[in-house]
Amino acid sequence: MSVTPPGPLGDPVFGNGRQFADDPFGFLRACADSYGDVVRLDLGPRETYLLTNPADVERVLVADAERYRKPQFGDDAMDALLGDGLLMSDGDTWQRQRKLANPSFHNRRIGALDGTMVDHTRSQLADWGDGDVVDIQLEVARLTVKIIVSAMFGADITDEEVKTVQENLEPLGARFEPDPRRFLIPNWVPTRENREFDAAIDTLESVIDGIVDRRRGTERDPSVDPAGSEGVAVPGPAGDGDGDLPMDLLSVLLRARDRGEQTDENLRDELVTMLLAGHDTTALTLTYTFYLLSNHPEARERVEREAEAATSESPPTAADVREMEFTERVLNESMRLYPPVYTLFREPKLDVKLGGYRIPEGSALMVSQWAVHRSDRWYDDPEAFDPDRWLPERRSQRPRFAFFPFGGGPRHCIGKSLSLLEAKIILAEVCSRFELGYEGPDLSLRGSLTMHPDHPVPMRLRER
Repeated sequence: MSVTPPGPLGDPVFGNGRQFADDPFGFLRACADSYGDVVRLDLGPRETYLLTNPADVERVLVADAERYRKPQFGDDAMDALLGDGLLMSDGDTWQRQRKLANPSFHNRRIGALDGTMVDHTRSQLADWGDGDVVDIQLEVARLTVKIIVSAMFGADITDEEVKTVQENLEPLGARFEPDPRRFLIPNWVPTRENREFDAAIDTLESVIDGIVDRRRGTERDPSVDPAGSEGVAVPGPAGDGDGDLPMDLLSVLLRARDRGEQTDENLRDELVTMLLAGHDTTALTLTYTFYLLSNHPEARERVEREAEAATSESPPTAADVREMEFTERVLNESMRLYPPVYTLFREPKLDVKLGGYRIPEGSALMVSQWAVHRSDRWYDDPEAFDPDRWLPERRSQRPRFAFFPFGGGPRHCIGKSLSLLEAKIILAEVCSRFELGYEGPDLSLRGSLTMHPDHPVPMRLRER
């Protein structure tokens, strides 16, 4: 057996960087199809290994998770944007912040947010009319921003603030699109891209500062967050004491800061991470779901029937949407075909053995949902849209980590339950009222921190 895993040849200067930047999704699929379980890549200043076998993915994320950490790529841009928030922190910092955040994502609290989700969705749908054409990506992103701010900041966000957030997502996302030349240009060089990125961070922080200012002094008022205090017993983090305190994430962090357990920088990092990660992945899941349903009328009609049942007598509740079993299968199939987070990275703390190869300490492990989810090793006809793949008898035939849209192990996405409930509530409200028909080009994708359509996603609305 070769000591070094196989992999594609690259350019003398940029290695495989140009291939990855030109088409990250096609490149990852080609590598997985051509080279097997472990693929050696040259993507920059450190050795990179792509893992394509669910057994190895499970070892890295779950069984041997303590042997790996989040890698540091020496990119100050990521630190400037997310700092030591839950997405990027590691070790004791991550454990402390995760423990603080857990009560805000307790299942009982999340379930009690159903009314908030319905109210925001109905408010947005009031602006939709029969025959209108909307960019569904922008529409659902606007909606999920409002929901995450209500759910996790215990506040409302103005339409102008939402517009400001959306306008500044483009320069933020552009900074993290694959580009092999970026390693040659320091972040402090005042290029147009770097200037726009820095300005977008400043603007985003100003929006968050405004929300925090409006909340300051209310984090000890139980009336602020009914979902966390009125009739819902949610265990608070150590030090909170009174179980009737608001348990939205901002309140939890403000109280921790009052106790000297958080700095203003900690607070900022978590809120930026929550605002961006908390709305973006759900909005993308819904965007791809509406796209797939518009191209598969029989599936759309089944989702519409479940939506009608969930909304027929009263606003849909968490209990109602739990009954939308086919819709849940559709969401899983959407996240399989179009995983918003299309790759994760880990770094071994010491030399490890994966797939029969020695992987050196300090290298970068790329664990790609895109490559695994679309592999014919784990899925029959993997390019086809087939919600019935998620029937229990078929799902049980696949390896556990042939599907991992929310990651896995200790660092699994803390917002999984929130995202799935939110997606089903929004689908119930939209699909009970409108039929959406896609009127755009063949779907084209671009990679950044998450996987986005590379163009508007126009949908024609028809009242049902």
